[in-house]
Amino acid sequence: MGSSSTGPARGARGRVTLQIIADMLDVSTATVSLALRNAPVVADATRLRVQQAARDLGYTTNRGAAALRTARSDMLAVALSDVAMPDSAAILGAIEDVARDAGRTILLGTTAEDLDRQERVLTMLREFRPDGLLISPAGGTTAAALYHLVSAGIPVVQVSREVDGLAFDFVGSDDTLAACLAVEHLLDLGHRRIGMIGGADGISSHRARRRAFCESLQRAGVPIDCDWLVDGYGSRETGIAGVSRLLDLDEPPTAVMCVDDVTAFGAMIGLARRNHRAGRELSIVGCGDAPEAAASEPQLSTVRAHHDAIGRRAAEVLIRRIETPDAPPERHVIPPELVARASAARLELAAA
Repeated sequence: MGSSSTGPARGARGRVTLQIIADMLDVSTATVSLALRNAPVVADATRLRVQQAARDLGYTTNRGAAALRTARSDMLAVALSDVAMPDSAAILGAIEDVARDAGRTILLGTTAEDLDRQERVLTMLREFRPDGLLISPAGGTTAAALYHLVSAGIPVVQVSREVDGLAFDFVGSDDTLAACLAVEHLLDLGHRRIGMIGGADGISSHRARRRAFCESLQRAGVPIDCDWLVDGYGSRETGIAGVSRLLDLDEPPTAVMCVDDVTAFGAMIGLARRNHRAGRELSIVGCGDAPEAAASEPQLSTVRAHHDAIGRRAAEVLIRRIETPDAPPERHVIPPELVARASAARLELAAA
């Protein structure tokens, strides 16, 4: 005995297929496919009918089948340390915008600066057969740790950080210029006892900032006191502990550059716990220009890294790399700019 139905028949496991939509509207499956991709060859009226029917029926794209047909998944994998960090969040948002406009989906994994976790994340992402990978390598990553990506033929773009010995595309800020701008600003404000909080040898951007920090002071003839250099990954905890250590010195610095804004926010918290204030007892300059920088009290002087532009450019480079895998590697270094605010003040005003 046949059964009745109030709607169109569905495919295996209840899935709505292109054929079902085509039969319902009396058009070809090719027309349905083109209409769902907004192809201009489909008349507007037909395209709207197809898209409305797809919404009404709850149609979703079978990306696995599409990948088998085209050898493309239309997915971009992204591996970042911590998307809660302001720079990573801004970069990811821009990547998603470009991917969406290009009809691609994002697969995200976070590494938390842990090499074992990074390996697991990369293995997991590879299982989804992404067309390419955007990665900000975890601290301490070596070329050997990423070489399996080369062997697998996965197009890779390094974002903000890079690992020596790999012919991958790179998009990031000019970290050398960033540190130079920060130090020159503090020198212009009259400071000569200048320290730095944060910086890890295993992160390329940190190494560049630390090196440029020291070289800028040397060019100015200003002595570098190793007691004023505090190592550590960028974090509020590094900033809090670092400023406490500096303030306990017999002769503390009058100003510091922090490796990033989050570390600078931690330094400001550490100052407040000692009943001190940035721009008075200690001038502070960050790096990045996180949204919180303009909202903090006092507002944070920093070096804007244009993370939105970095994320957008990185996604564009990866899409080009997917289309032209044999093209020469691209390197895009985006100039930062100083944003002077109240957390760094003239030495005579700070001392008053």
